[in-house]
Amino acid sequence: MKLSHIGIAVKNLNEASNVFSKLFNINHIPIEEVTEQKVRVGFCHVGDSSVELTEATSADSPIAKYIEKRGEGVHHLSFEVENLEEELRRLKSEGFQLIDEEPRVGAGGYLIAFIHPKSTNGVLVELSQKIG
Repeated sequence: MKLSHIGIAVKNLNEASNVFSKLFNINHIPIEEVTEQKVRVGFCHVGDSSVELTEATSADSPIAKYIEKRGEGVHHLSFEVENLEEELRRLKSEGFQLIDEEPRVGAGGYLIAFIHPKSTNGVLVELSQKIG
């Protein structure tokens, strides 16, 4: 397991991309829409991990609800695993509350699943596995 990225909820992805591209001295942050999750994301690659900027594309998106309740900022930590289904079974057997009991498609060619923050001291944790 390794840290994949830190997710940051933003109101305006274009504005946030400008800020973070200057911060990390990056010329361009590629943006991808994940329609299933009702978000647009931009990844800033920094060393061996990334910062994922996430903007809602719909008022009923989990990111829109998060920003409405807590404002912009750190949303989740994501860890890449070898076998997501196996890791979800292990965590469930250890008593963790899973938001996703089955992997779903995320950005950048990854399967993802979230662990409820009630199980992880208030931190939303995402697990991811590269597809293919």
